[in-house]
Amino acid sequence: MRHRCVADLMTPEAVSVQRGTVFKEIARLLDEFGITAVPVIDDDGRPVGVVSEADLLRRHTSGTGSDTAEGLMTSPAVVARPEWSAVEAARVMEDRHIKRLPVVDGSGRLIGVVSRSDLLQLFLRRDRAIQEEIVEDVLGGTLGVSPAAVTVQVDQGRVTLSGTLDRKSLVRVVVRLCQSVDGVVDVVDHLSYTDDDTRAD
Repeated sequence: MRHRCVADLMTPEAVSVQRGTVFKEIARLLDEFGITAVPVIDDDGRPVGVVSEADLLRRHTSGTGSDTAEGLMTSPAVVARPEWSAVEAARVMEDRHIKRLPVVDGSGRLIGVVSRSDLLQLFLRRDRAIQEEIVEDVLGGTLGVSPAAVTVQVDQGRVTLSGTLDRKSLVRVVVRLCQSVDGVVDVVDHLSYTDDDTRAD
């Protein structure tokens, strides 16, 4: 099993601006590329802040403040690492109330941007791909369970498991691993077992 990480989901070669980029140019970039925010980078390509649509609207309605990215941006920039899981990135977005995260490499340089819509791609995986991963990687590869022992049905990301396993303790393991597969929304457990190995002698 391999979970897709931020590096797999992000948009590489992200649109960015310099500190001195002016209001109208930033607004044009947001409109042209259909994005809601843009990272502001320094001369070394490191994000120092982010200018969002909200920042532009705030400046426009107030009529005061700077007309450049440096004065408009929210700083410091909240960034993600390419090795982060989708869950880690989503948690930061939720905690900080933001929709996009600049992604930086080990030296802090911008290498991409990951957005909420990028993360949602996980839940748009085809049912067939989810089913194959569960049968081949979870059951066969990880647990060594015969494909004939468990029937796996997937509908809109909802996984239904039926069949008979050797041990009761294995049921919990199978369900937990299936829940961790990218794209799985819910797991319905109809599994039975031959031996209750959870009872004390």
